[in-house]
Amino acid sequence: MDVNSLNKRYSDLEPKARLKQLFKDFDRVLVTSSFGTTSSIFLHLLHQVRPHHPIHFINTKYLFKETHSYRKELEDRWNLNVVEVLPKRNENTFTALNYTWSKDPDACCHFNKVMPLDDLKSKHDIWISGMIGGTNENRKGKEIFRQSGDILRFYPLIDMGHQEAEWYKLMYELPQHPLKEKGFGSVGCEQCTIRGEGREGRWAGKEKTECGLHILEPKQVLK
Repeated sequence: MDVNSLNKRYSDLEPKARLKQLFKDFDRVLVTSSFGTTSSIFLHLLHQVRPHHPIHFINTKYLFKETHSYRKELEDRWNLNVVEVLPKRNENTFTALNYTWSKDPDACCHFNKVMPLDDLKSKHDIWISGMIGGTNENRKGKEIFRQSGDILRFYPLIDMGHQEAEWYKLMYELPQHPLKEKGFGSVGCEQCTIRGEGREGRWAGKEKTECGLHILEPKQVLK
């Protein structure tokens, strides 16, 4: 089926039903999670639908210690099959010594988040993300399926609003990210995250709003 047909077929399904149908329709499925402030919703659903499916976690080496502890908490609670993905050592070291996040945050994300997934993407037909919709302009109006280069993207929670997400976490007593109670609405790397509602604490004061994994047409950061 083409993307339009898939979006029409899945639009009336609830997120859990979407995941169930997805694993019937596709075989080579890539799953990633940032273990951020809303990740527990998607992981809770995935645990019910496909409990031992690999979950790829990109460790940029710049994450908060609280993110690592949160990952461990959810991993233990649901016996998740988490696979750590690391950037190349030389590129990660360069961004550390160069303070690339302060000079060119797009390049920093490219080296430490986007490129580490390239090999994995080439081995899969579809890539699932638990991204919640409506939290910034890039995410508003995004459809359940979209083509991104050679891989099909799938966002089963893209039409879930912020309030609905909070109710879901409350209803199922899902653990909160430790930084959520400290005023962090969204959590990424330490150098680029401050307290703030929603995603306003990510790359504060800069035009950047996404790490590059969810941009339809990522900026060219390398010559």
